[in-house]
Amino acid sequence: MTGQQDRVAVGAAQEPHDPAPGERAVRDRVRAEATGMRHHQAEAALEAAREEGADPTVVAEWERIEQHLTAHGGPYDPETDAYVQGQLEARSHPSDDGQV
Repeated sequence: MTGQQDRVAVGAAQEPHDPAPGERAVRDRVRAEATGMRHHQAEAALEAAREEGADPTVVAEWERIEQHLTAHGGPYDPETDAYVQGQLEARSHPSDDGQV
């Protein structure tokens, strides 16, 4: 893929959608790896994922975590990540549109 195609694929992964098979597991692995990281570490992991041409879901989740840590100021913890907690809450109360 070209750089433009990569950006389009990452952008699509960031949009609300019905997750593809295995997509939740990919995001969960990134979150587990990011747990305890500070902003500079997440930023380095994001750059590494981009450089190695990682799956767009991986890059999108690293981008989201890096942005979260920009404002957060502490180490990453999915337990205090409002986005993750919102997903978990939505999964416990599924809607008709199937997006989580």
